[in-house]
Amino acid sequence: MSRSGRAEPIELYFDYVSHNAYLAWHRLGPLAAAAGRGVRAIPVVFGALLSAHRQLGPAEVPPKARWMVRDVARKAHDLALPLQPPASHPFLSLLALRVTTLATEERQGRARALIAALFDAAWGRSLPIDQPSVVAETASSVGLEGESLVERATQPEVKAKLRDATDRALAKGVFGVPTMIADERLFWGFDDLVNLERYLEGEDPLESIDLSAWWRVRSSGERRR
Repeated sequence: MSRSGRAEPIELYFDYVSHNAYLAWHRLGPLAAAAGRGVRAIPVVFGALLSAHRQLGPAEVPPKARWMVRDVARKAHDLALPLQPPASHPFLSLLALRVTTLATEERQGRARALIAALFDAAWGRSLPIDQPSVVAETASSVGLEGESLVERATQPEVKAKLRDATDRALAKGVFGVPTMIADERLFWGFDDLVNLERYLEGEDPLESIDLSAWWRVRSSGERRR
């Protein structure tokens, strides 16, 4: 809660390269609205999060990638969302993220429409959103000046803003996408939305469980790399 007593928006950290972020984007809005909350969508670079924590992405582990296709397909079916194979995967989402950063700063009212359109382009229509022309056309389709945004998104200051947003996410403990933060409580992945909902409804059991002993556990072995 804010000092004024009003509920703060739920922060959603996302990257278009994540199919689970696509699903979470569509599910989080209604969930937040039911709790009287807004959503603050924050584009970040998934690859930079992985590098910071020395992780591989799901698409870089073939058996995991194949499992996730089946898992995400089930979820999309249950949500009645279109899901198509992307043009390539993993794909470079930097341009789309930078354009979104600009739109979020300048055209708040259009930013949500742009995010939805870019997610749909990548995961609903198999469009290559790593291509400038596709990003520009998608932005124009929601009433933005697509070509201008794409051109400006290559400027150093815009690139720096996306890096800064990613660094701030890391400082908050974000390690993957989608990540949702409500009242400084972190929820990771589409499957954690159910726990976010429990928290928003005042039914999260962790609010009355002391986990401090877990944070004192030390490792007695190290995996060979």
